[in-house]
Amino acid sequence: MDLRQETDGIFLTDTKNFHIGDILECGQCFRFEKIGQMDYSLTAFGEVLRVHQDGTDIFVSYPDKQLTIAEFDEIWRPYFDFERDYAAILAQICENDPVMTAAAAFAPGIRLLKQDPWETIISFIISQNNRIPQIKAVIRNISQRFGTQISDTYNAFAFPTIDQLMAATETDLRDCKAGFRAAYIRDATHKAAAGELLLEHENGLTTEELRRRLLSVHGIGEKVAHCILLFGYGRYDSFPVDTWVRKVMELNYFDGKPTKPATILDFALQRFGQHAGFAQQYLFHYIRMKNKENGSNDE
Repeated sequence: MDLRQETDGIFLTDTKNFHIGDILECGQCFRFEKIGQMDYSLTAFGEVLRVHQDGTDIFVSYPDKQLTIAEFDEIWRPYFDFERDYAAILAQICENDPVMTAAAAFAPGIRLLKQDPWETIISFIISQNNRIPQIKAVIRNISQRFGTQISDTYNAFAFPTIDQLMAATETDLRDCKAGFRAAYIRDATHKAAAGELLLEHENGLTTEELRRRLLSVHGIGEKVAHCILLFGYGRYDSFPVDTWVRKVMELNYFDGKPTKPATILDFALQRFGQHAGFAQQYLFHYIRMKNKENGSNDE
């Protein structure tokens, strides 16, 4: 990938294994809006980024100020995981596996975003028993009410800090349409403020130790914990098992037999090893989008 500074943004050429639509719409993040074909705005780390892609060429820019290569390297290069060789990962997880090969061929441009752990924790608490449009709306409501405005052009707000969200009562959060999840958000916020949740990517904890801390939050179960581990902390030995993943795994790896999520997790870790999280995201997006192609509106 080559970068070129332009007056109004940065031009990236010769990008590999990158499809902005599949990256943002594969269920790993919620703070984005589709502007046009392969043209999106996204909010992360207190900034709004516009991304327009044409083949292997990508133009990225800020709506209200200039984006420099130095800032791109600091924030967006790691965010989009540009330093990772996804072709090598695909070769490993697809070897002698026709199901994984089909899933990867369906969307080879998926990348796992390196997101903020704090925002990811709250976002996936909100995701429980919720459809993606509603998840996005609740996060938007909370950000507008308690966060700091960061873009006039897009009327965008940064996700609230711990201190900002500490000011939110359960009633406030219910007013933001969080529903029963309001109590869970409050518990997570208090635990984060007390230092019981470590919010750095590199925090010295094993995946299992970090998982146990996440499970201490009221309302976080195994599936949500694994989503947070994978998407918020980059723990690629995580494998969230939701309805979609359970369906594709049972059908293709367990002879169609009902299988416990823990058994599926163990199988995935044995089969895909340190790349289990990548395999999960290709499989999740594949089965979900195939279901949509067949006419279902299920999220």
